[in-house]
Amino acid sequence: MARQFRSNASDRGGTESPSVHADRENGEVIVHGMQGAVIGDMAQLQHLPEGVIDLDEFEDLFRTFEHSAWRLETRQRFASDEATDTYRQFVKTGTVDWDADDPYCELIRSQTVQGKRVERVRIVDRPPTAGQLYLLNNAKRNSALGEDIRNLWRADADRLRLPSEDFWLFDSRLAAKLRFDDEDNLVDVELITEPAEIVRYSVIRDAAWHHAVPYEEFAVRLSDSE
Repeated sequence: MARQFRSNASDRGGTESPSVHADRENGEVIVHGMQGAVIGDMAQLQHLPEGVIDLDEFEDLFRTFEHSAWRLETRQRFASDEATDTYRQFVKTGTVDWDADDPYCELIRSQTVQGKRVERVRIVDRPPTAGQLYLLNNAKRNSALGEDIRNLWRADADRLRLPSEDFWLFDSRLAAKLRFDDEDNLVDVELITEPAEIVRYSVIRDAAWHHAVPYEEFAVRLSDSE
């Protein structure tokens, strides 16, 4: 269904923020607030992609986001990590010689150097899985690219009622939910722009980010507890 937008403009003064809700029966999205404050956002929302995309299209999102890319990382393992030489090196030695100039690094660095934010919260089990420890080590490399990485114990995530969904939120307008098969392979990505869902993902982001701990501090706490 094509989404229709209309503004319920207010003539009240002040600095009120616009609000938005969707009519699930007819697909209409109503934006409440001052028309001048929301017309630009409405135009952008109308042109955001939706549906399931492949991994090449997903990569393009990291080239086109405007100001922020935020991830909640919830899984215990990633098959793609375990297929790498760096993972095998980590399992064998506990350390990794990271390549800071691979295509991913070049892409993220090209965005953060412009002042764009790339942030993520990684959920960690107690005790951590091998894959989670590998990513905690990886955080040193990604942080050097300009990423801001934090960690949160799964028990705390459960207490906060954070979902099991693994997703990216781009510019607080577009959610990309990562979809995995039974073998923990990333197979495709579902794009979500429905306003009520974007609000939900934004609430999740705010709660997770508030309670998560910078990865360096988390690593120290983990080492002290062993």
